[in-house]
Amino acid sequence: MAAWIALLCVYFFWGTTYLGIRIVMETMPPVVLVAIRFTLSGLILLAVAAFRKDYIPSPRGGEFWRTSLYGLGTLAVANTCLAAAEQTVSAGMTSLLITTNPFWMIAIDALVPGGERFRPRVIWGMLIGLFGAGLLLMPTGGEHVEPVPIGGFLILQLGNFGWSLGSIYQRRQPSRAHPIVSGAIQQLTTGLLFWIPALVFYRDQIHVTWRSGLAIAYLVTFGSIVGYSAYLYALDKLPVALVATHTYVNPLVACGLGYLLLHEPFGWRETIAMVVIFFGVAVVRHMQKSYKPDTARR
Repeated sequence: MAAWIALLCVYFFWGTTYLGIRIVMETMPPVVLVAIRFTLSGLILLAVAAFRKDYIPSPRGGEFWRTSLYGLGTLAVANTCLAAAEQTVSAGMTSLLITTNPFWMIAIDALVPGGERFRPRVIWGMLIGLFGAGLLLMPTGGEHVEPVPIGGFLILQLGNFGWSLGSIYQRRQPSRAHPIVSGAIQQLTTGLLFWIPALVFYRDQIHVTWRSGLAIAYLVTFGSIVGYSAYLYALDKLPVALVATHTYVNPLVACGLGYLLLHEPFGWRETIAMVVIFFGVAVVRHMQKSYKPDTARR
């Protein structure tokens, strides 16, 4: 039950972060956002872990550095690409383009030694979910499909690759640390590393307004501390293909927020897309019931 609650948190909170990132990009470059966001969230999570006397890998050991390295894929590469893409692609469209992530995740998982082999019906479930997300792009009436810069699309696919590769290898790493502690290490090391280019190249572009400050606080709390910790916990307990379905649900949350906060339309197309996407999630869940997750990290 705890793993499913964690996955629900990933479904919701990560769907809200696209808007937060878009707001922060109004006043600072992507590299600066990554540095501020993950330094703060990593420090907070590690402070809580130290207070609880949880096991924290020592920087003198290999586990600490392996965990940090995998974080460079899931956090440094993926989030930098996401923030960079949102400078030319809208938040809603970005969330839709990231729905290609499960294909990267399943393909990498199947290719690495010890990974889960392809199952035809799992692929069908993924395709159903992708079709549901694609429905959101269909023009109706006076609507027009938003043009997507090829550069923005390629940047997002690079981010998907980095996220998937880091997630898969993190899942296979033998570790005594709790997944949330591992996530804290990844966030802190990524944040500290990104302060180097932030201060060297973007020192004069670091501007924080009350609007971007609130957005950063939200991203730190719900995007990093709650969302990323929930993601790592779900990834540790549930099948990769199932966890990857968050990329189908997150756009629904983004569209829902647009309807509630920005009064964007939410009609028959969005309703049908929601039904199709969750049907795809149900297919993946049904086909993965017999899957036994890795136990090396327990």
